[in-house]
Amino acid sequence: MLDYTSLAAVAAVVREGSFERAARVLNVTTSAISQRVKHLEERLGSVLIVRGQPCTATDTGRLLCSHVEQVGLLEHELRGALPKLTRVGDQDDKVTLRVAVNADSLGTWFVDALAQFVAGESANALVDIAVDNEEHTVEWLRAGDVLAAVTAHSQPVQGFNSLPLGRLTYLAVASPGFVKRYFPEGVTAAALGAAPSLKFNHKDRMQGQWVRRVCRRDVEIPSHWFPATQAFLDASLAGIGWGMNPAPLVREHLESGALLELVPGRSLAVPLYWQHTRLQVPMLGRLTRAVVEAARGQLG
Repeated sequence: MLDYTSLAAVAAVVREGSFERAARVLNVTTSAISQRVKHLEERLGSVLIVRGQPCTATDTGRLLCSHVEQVGLLEHELRGALPKLTRVGDQDDKVTLRVAVNADSLGTWFVDALAQFVAGESANALVDIAVDNEEHTVEWLRAGDVLAAVTAHSQPVQGFNSLPLGRLTYLAVASPGFVKRYFPEGVTAAALGAAPSLKFNHKDRMQGQWVRRVCRRDVEIPSHWFPATQAFLDASLAGIGWGMNPAPLVREHLESGALLELVPGRSLAVPLYWQHTRLQVPMLGRLTRAVVEAARGQLG
């Protein structure tokens, strides 16, 4: 059997990003953390942590961290069901659910799901959110880095279940001044080829998809890069470029006239799914119920 204190040391270093912070969290010396990690690496014959700023896990290290996280969740539930198993100090243990979410879900409906979840949990239940494009959050599942994810992929990853959440609708919008400057004669391929667009990051393909729908062909479009949901919206309002914004975020701005749809009625709807581990973890089950309820109440 593996030494749990060594496993906990590896998980703490990866979670906190350094040996020093891990030592403070576990209330031991940095030297003790280093020795525990080294002992486990020697026993397994494999490097578990890439020493850097921050420290990161190798593939083997990620597997061990995932194991520690799942065991911690199960132990937390067991202590809740059988209080006599609780030792002195256990009531202060923090349990963290690590999930992956796309930025636009986080900026629209996902926080409501978290609010519902944490309202029914103790203060020891924490959430660690990894943010990635909805087409790529599934990679966090495959790597074993998270227990659940909001993803655009319906096909469940091996060892996970997939639940439909609904569709997040996106609208191509820009400020009135931007529309007047770049689209005086309407939205054409030539105009789109000259008008600066907004992209979230290099994984963002949504503007190109919308252009293909409107023009029935690919068009090379210049782009600014704004890797934050609120900054992306602010850039649209400021007339920096046109972009695909989540409908819930721009509805009020469309009603006030601060933003205009480039082509009314031409929206993109992205189906979203909640993939979660098949392990019977009651806390994760409660989070899943909150996520599904919030999504189905807000997504089309």
